[in-house]
Amino acid sequence: MELRDRIDKILGKTLILIMSIMVINVLWQVFSRYFLGEPSSFTDELARYLMIWVGVLGAAYVSGKNKHVAIDVLPSKLSEKTQEKLKLIVKILIILFCLFALVIGGSRLVYITYVLQQYSPALQMPLAAVYMVLPISGILIIYYKISDILKNK
Repeated sequence: MELRDRIDKILGKTLILIMSIMVINVLWQVFSRYFLGEPSSFTDELARYLMIWVGVLGAAYVSGKNKHVAIDVLPSKLSEKTQEKLKLIVKILIILFCLFALVIGGSRLVYITYVLQQYSPALQMPLAAVYMVLPISGILIIYYKISDILKNK
């Protein structure tokens, strides 16, 4: 579990860093708009991209901590053995979703935007860098769920 703890720590610090940059960015936007009278041109776009990274990486972090939202009406009415089987099925479905939607689909999106050389309007950064969070998060969630499955056995 040492690797998982290190990943959790790195991911947590990364999320803190991104949120800190986001706060500074928004504060600069407010300052430049109301005190300087000329709003900064890049802050809105940067805040949007940082929010994407925080949301998607945050989902991976919460998934690793098993603190995500879950509806437990059905499982609570089942026997303990059946609950364990249902949890395993749910973890396998999460792995499959992350593999196909986030890792494969996200990688294709990154590749397409890279090949087409799409850049953001204000920051002029490659949109592939923004979308890279999808496969990264998918790999992290898959790792966490496989780790959870192996831990239960």
